[in-house]
Amino acid sequence: MPEEKQQQVITDKAPAPVAEAKVKPVSNAPAAEARNKAQAAAGERKRNFKGKRGVGRGRGEGGQEEFEQKMLDIARVTRVMAGGKRMRFRACVAIGNKKGRVAMGLAKGADVTGAVTKAVNQAKKEFIDIPITNETIPHAIYQKLGAAKILLKPAKKGRGIIAGGVVRIILELSGVKNVVSKILGTGNKVNNAKCAIEALKNLKKPEPKRGKTEKEKTVLTTMPEVEAKGK
Repeated sequence: MPEEKQQQVITDKAPAPVAEAKVKPVSNAPAAEARNKAQAAAGERKRNFKGKRGVGRGRGEGGQEEFEQKMLDIARVTRVMAGGKRMRFRACVAIGNKKGRVAMGLAKGADVTGAVTKAVNQAKKEFIDIPITNETIPHAIYQKLGAAKILLKPAKKGRGIIAGGVVRIILELSGVKNVVSKILGTGNKVNNAKCAIEALKNLKKPEPKRGKTEKEKTVLTTMPEVEAKGK
């Protein structure tokens, strides 16, 4: 009789843990689903916020900008550590909207995808605005940055982009349609890209032409009479 009672007690207590195991996933599933939805919504809001341009700053209507990205250079780099060599990838990316905004990013990562993503995120923080007049640059400029030397000159309509290497990619993404350029220094892609960005950054907006005021006209007309009286 004691053995039967002991077996009966064991069989009565056995289903309890099984019931708890069935209840736990059911109770946690709605919370996990809600958490995932909240994270997805937060990520979408963050992406939409990054795409906004000039809201309330006089730059135009708010909206998402469409940026095009192109790879300038990718290389495998090594770093000597205490335990050996550490292999990583370095990516140089240029992005622009072909409407006067362009930027360049340089970053490293464990793989190519990670390096490109980091480079694009870095470039989005360093946009520059280029003054474009008649689909070309307003004036000629010579830029030197380290061993890189670049010369940019304006061109007439229909001439196109006469450039080579990474300078051509940056000019295409910036929206300049007619320009003449020459690389005079090193052939390093990263240095030439940085030099081209610096040259576009240093371009000055052309001053608007204005006629002479009435005061200036009177001064110019009276100057010869004053000189004649002085003699």
